[in-house]
Amino acid sequence: MNTQEQTKTGWMPRLELPMSLVGLGHCGIHWIAAIFLFLAPYMKEELGVSTAEVAVFWSIFYIASFAANLPSGTLVDMTGKRVFWQVFALGVCALALLGVGFTGIYLLICIFVAVIGATNMLWHPAAISYLSKAFPDQRGFALSIHAMGASLGDLLAPVAAGTLMLYLTWQQTAMVNAVPALMVAALLFFGLKRTDAGKAPEKGMKGGDYFSGMKGLLKHRGIMLLCALAAFRSGAQAGLLFFLPFYLKEDLGMSPVIMGVTLAAMQIGGMVATPVAGHMSDKVGRRPIIIGGLWTSTAVIIALTFIESPFVFVGGVAVLGFFLYAARPVMHSWMMDMAPSNMGGSATSLMFGFQSLLIIPIPVVGGLIADNYGLLPVFYCLAASMLVANVLTLLVPKSEAEAR
Repeated sequence: MNTQEQTKTGWMPRLELPMSLVGLGHCGIHWIAAIFLFLAPYMKEELGVSTAEVAVFWSIFYIASFAANLPSGTLVDMTGKRVFWQVFALGVCALALLGVGFTGIYLLICIFVAVIGATNMLWHPAAISYLSKAFPDQRGFALSIHAMGASLGDLLAPVAAGTLMLYLTWQQTAMVNAVPALMVAALLFFGLKRTDAGKAPEKGMKGGDYFSGMKGLLKHRGIMLLCALAAFRSGAQAGLLFFLPFYLKEDLGMSPVIMGVTLAAMQIGGMVATPVAGHMSDKVGRRPIIIGGLWTSTAVIIALTFIESPFVFVGGVAVLGFFLYAARPVMHSWMMDMAPSNMGGSATSLMFGFQSLLIIPIPVVGGLIADNYGLLPVFYCLAASMLVANVLTLLVPKSEAEAR
């Protein structure tokens, strides 16, 4: 019985295990990035640099991610080794976080951040195309489990880092938090190897076939518009993840633990939303779920700038997370619906490449705005980015004929 036939018969344990394992791996990838983001204000203080200078780390992350974009999709689709590249990406990413903890030198941190950015990119085309091919009839739900893993990592990492910072330095906190990600990489290797036992290995693609498929992706109007709207939405999300810790610490004066709880609240909202949104998108379509999530997120970002009570702010952040993260797996599913199955890795890379290209200047530009005008104008700019994504959603063709 193949995977597609199994999905129609009900919830089979064998079907759930690959979803869970890949979701846990995605948790590890986001755990590493979230740990680094949480430690950024403390790095700024100890390294004696400005907000703009520490924001360079996050720009380097996205520059490296963009540079690794096309090679990642090419490696995944041409070799067909989707499990291997997932394990490789997570393992090397964890080792880079370990390296950040070992050094306190600005330039060396930049190098390790570049490695984290590149391996973060490599993970996504491998994992998303793996799940898309394994569960074609439950694509939205499978990718929502993948996204839920990301929210779990983003949820647990700030709480863990905030608690450890009460007793350790930021460098020690980085090193300790690299260990769980390494353990997950090992679990992913042995777990997916076991679930794939007995299956014929996936064949790669020949160079001519691959480049012909890539040309088709670039000519597809629907895919290009989807890449653009994903970029503006992800730009807003990345800006929030980077600047929200500074706002909590410097403007609201929160302690490390309360900061961690606040950031975790956004991820809790996302964890609740993603499986619901993914399942609903399999039933009613991708477009209405994305439109609802993006418009509401825009309104909540603006509303947060008027809230002064820390307790109310935490609630608002949870609401933001619910709607902001609901759209993420649905966009990935929509992309996989449009792309040929053997080009899933490259289609994912294309989407993430657009995202990285737009996000690269956001930390530095936002940091300069924050240093000169404060953090509130930064949040208004992020809301504007989300508004552009809203408009682009309406322009995505409704049929395959219109898309070409």
